[in-house]
Amino acid sequence: MAAYTPQLASFKAPAIDNEPMRSYAPGSTERTGLMEAFAQMEKELPFEVPCIVNGKEVKTGKLAKQAMPHDHARHLCTYHEADQATVAAAIEGALAAKKEWEAMPWNDRAAIFLKAAELVSGKYRYQLMAATMLGQGKNAWQAEIDAAAEMSDFFRFGVKYVEELYAQQPSKNAPGAWNRVEYRALEGFVLAISPFNFTAIGGNLCGAPALLGNVAVWKPSPGAVYANYITHKIFTEAGVPPGVIQFVPGPAEEVVGQAISSPHFAALHFTGSTFVFKSLWKSIANNLDVYKSYPRIVGETGGKNWHLVHSSAEIKNAVNQTVRGSLEYQGQKCSALSRVYVSETAWSGGFKEQLLAEVAKLKVGPASDWTNFIGPVIHRASYDKIMGYIKKAKDAGGEVLIGGSGDDSKGYFVQPTVILTADPESPTMVDEVFGPVLTIYVYKDADFEKTLDLIDNTSIYAFASDRKVLLHATNRLRNAAGNVYYNEKCTGAVVGQQPFGGARASGTNDKAGSISIFYRFVSARSIKENFVGLEDYLYPSNLV
Repeated sequence: MAAYTPQLASFKAPAIDNEPMRSYAPGSTERTGLMEAFAQMEKELPFEVPCIVNGKEVKTGKLAKQAMPHDHARHLCTYHEADQATVAAAIEGALAAKKEWEAMPWNDRAAIFLKAAELVSGKYRYQLMAATMLGQGKNAWQAEIDAAAEMSDFFRFGVKYVEELYAQQPSKNAPGAWNRVEYRALEGFVLAISPFNFTAIGGNLCGAPALLGNVAVWKPSPGAVYANYITHKIFTEAGVPPGVIQFVPGPAEEVVGQAISSPHFAALHFTGSTFVFKSLWKSIANNLDVYKSYPRIVGETGGKNWHLVHSSAEIKNAVNQTVRGSLEYQGQKCSALSRVYVSETAWSGGFKEQLLAEVAKLKVGPASDWTNFIGPVIHRASYDKIMGYIKKAKDAGGEVLIGGSGDDSKGYFVQPTVILTADPESPTMVDEVFGPVLTIYVYKDADFEKTLDLIDNTSIYAFASDRKVLLHATNRLRNAAGNVYYNEKCTGAVVGQQPFGGARASGTNDKAGSISIFYRFVSARSIKENFVGLEDYLYPSNLV
């Protein structure tokens, strides 16, 4: 029996703001704290990670390892992969937990996630960051952006947005009647499939649906198991009841296949590759006759983002934004810059010289050396793919202006690479590489209109001082744009500031970091209550 407090008031959530970024400057308390957590984690690894089902550890004995990409002979953790019985128990347990969780007063669910945000930004901040640095190859700044700031922002702003959603009620009522809308959790469970490249996304893919009263079966990426396991510990400590978020790492085909074949499958919340997302969509479609209702499908997938540098652009800003956008976190972001269309005037007017000079300064190596800007790519398959694409670009006539080499002897390190091509349809101009590889296409100033015709992607990132140029590019590519930035790099969307998502092959454009995403995980029900009985069933027009 649920022991909930009666809803005796309409509560207002505390005012929220974005989590302040810490600088980790030399001599700062935060640098000392992070270095200590990093050293302690290195000393204690490898860790053992179980599945967590109904609040209990499940050790299947089927073991896999999360290797450290900067030192692939060692691993951060050994984790137990979920088997068929574990997944079945996770689904059954989630459905059993749903009734009480959905019925819990909204203010109590909100309080749990506000507490989770405090745990992320406080008690567990450095532990989460260290796990992200060691397991996913991020440097301190990238780990701060992700595991500390964005994760806590997702939880705090999520409370704000759900509060606003619940407050949206009919504005009109007939005499003697009251209309209202309730926002029910989906009937069934949500399957959350998270990627390696953002610890925060793991927390948000299961956390956003759960905030609305849904239950989730969470399959983390093999490349982020330990950081995601810590995230699950935070949920538990914050007060998320057992069974509401089930933690089931394991082989995608087995875990995901079993989940989407369940009649209780209600929604997919996914971030990953376009190919995998399309495959999942097809599998879900083939199972439609099995489900109780039409599943919601929410996905953020690949990207081939670009900068457009007009002849009127301010060169230094365009160069610095380009370096950041293409090479931070080794280009392993769906928003990462991978191609630049630059005018001849800008290219010869300093863009080329300044770009190559800045890229040449970047240091490559593990996060233990704070001066390294670029770390390792995530695993062997990624390393081989990136090096293969550099070769494809050269074979297609591209010129490597800087970089082009890699070293996988200890870690998976690829030198930051800039390629110049005369072919706008060469491999690295059209395929997603997901690595520190930037391809440049120089267009004649007079061919600006033709260049716009070449560009067809989910985002616009234009550099120009001429306002007419910015607006023209925006309007010409209106249906291709999920995010439009002027004189700003294409990475770094902030929760509550720039709702993030792409359309076409880049996803369902449901805008994480905004109220929009929460509409996908509720099923609204209209309620009309009549206070006055009907005197007669006849219409007035029937009377004579």
